[in-house]
Amino acid sequence: MLRGCYTSFMGDEKLFYIGVKGLVENAQSEILLLLADVSKHRKNVEPYWDIPGGRIKGEDSVLETLRREIEEETGIADVQNPTFLTAVVSNHRIPLDGDDWAGLLLMVYKVTTPNDSKITISEEHSNYEWVEKAGAKRRLSHKYPPEFIDQL
Repeated sequence: MLRGCYTSFMGDEKLFYIGVKGLVENAQSEILLLLADVSKHRKNVEPYWDIPGGRIKGEDSVLETLRREIEEETGIADVQNPTFLTAVVSNHRIPLDGDDWAGLLLMVYKVTTPNDSKITISEEHSNYEWVEKAGAKRRLSHKYPPEFIDQL
């Protein structure tokens, strides 16, 4: 079982945080997207669309992280049928102390939720939308590489 929040390497190798994301799809095959509230980001960036998820904390497992992050970011507590979809390196980097930046390795799981799930977004986000797949591909291409986008 994979645990921990990051992996590092010696020398000139990069530091990577490990994140877990949930691709939440409804009965109409639309994908739940969250608009990031970037007002508290250390770096000045434009708001961007994302899927729910976050970094692994402490001794949490991947599935514990997936469930926790989806509930924290969307209010959905009933996450069902988590199925591993892919792992990708994000186009985003995480700021560290000084001028250093860490990469972000994302493990993405496809999940289902009850059709009557009420969405309540966290303060990390300013909006949400259920988006058809073509629109989701366009909106997510800012954060995710083509090898992920092509799987949507």
